[in-house]
Amino acid sequence: MTTEIERLKRQFLEHLEIEKGSSLKTIENYDRYLARFFEFGKIKNPEDITDSSVREFRLYLNRQSSGNNRATGETLKKKTQNYYLIGLRAFLKYLAKNKIESLPAERIDLAKVPERHLDLISSEELRRLLSAPHSAKTLAGKPESEEKILRDTAILQLLFSTGLRVSELCSLTRDLNFSSGEFSIRGKGSKVRVVFISDEAKKAVADYLKIRKDMDDALFVKVGDEKGDGKEALARRSIERIVKHYAIRAGISKRVTPHVIRHCFATDLLSNGADIRSVQMMLGHSNIATTQIYTHVTDKQLKDIHKKFHSK
Repeated sequence: MTTEIERLKRQFLEHLEIEKGSSLKTIENYDRYLARFFEFGKIKNPEDITDSSVREFRLYLNRQSSGNNRATGETLKKKTQNYYLIGLRAFLKYLAKNKIESLPAERIDLAKVPERHLDLISSEELRRLLSAPHSAKTLAGKPESEEKILRDTAILQLLFSTGLRVSELCSLTRDLNFSSGEFSIRGKGSKVRVVFISDEAKKAVADYLKIRKDMDDALFVKVGDEKGDGKEALARRSIERIVKHYAIRAGISKRVTPHVIRHCFATDLLSNGADIRSVQMMLGHSNIATTQIYTHVTDKQLKDIHKKFHSK
């Protein structure tokens, strides 16, 4: 028999899908977060959600072993714990909006999380990474095909030129008009934004498309030995492997991912004088607080100014 809280949860998830336009992944996550809380607290009705039940659930989460770190005894990260609380707060706001008595959402504070550390590579390392596909053909071992070299160059140049998320890159189709220097992309939360493409990236994409012989709609597809599972378009994991492969070839010891290149895109803009609001729009961040993690790049500039002009 379906409980009252289960019925309301289903309505809330439908509200996220229809009214809010949330992604299916977000809806799945919220479903899991709420189900875990309801099961732990034996919640049957909205009035069962109390300060006490939330506090006990927070203690429970804080003492849980991380799925990836059970052997080391590490507990769930504060950021992960906050995901559960964010889901619960969204549900409580929905209840309040529909005049259903329960715990006010504002009674739940998120846990303080450590300041986010950005993985970055230097300008020189970035230069080596972007040129790695072309230099790879001169290295010992099995030679790379021209199509793969041109494809991988286009991937790296496009990631740095646009600041696209890897999922957004995978969604691109070959019929996009790259010659205009800009195109629209649908990002997180189905929000559409305009991204801009550099001359280097435009040329890299054009060179790659000229050599394509297939009829697949996807912009980036598998070549040579990569084929075999019937799927032509490159998936997220394939793009991540490509970036990692060339980072190693470029002699970069740090872990490099498509998201690291996105970080480089943002910090490059800010360090060259772009304002944070513009960077926020280009990254597709809904909250400027997310973009503010990049403002640390101005610290060195301030230090240089202090050294140049102070106590002279």
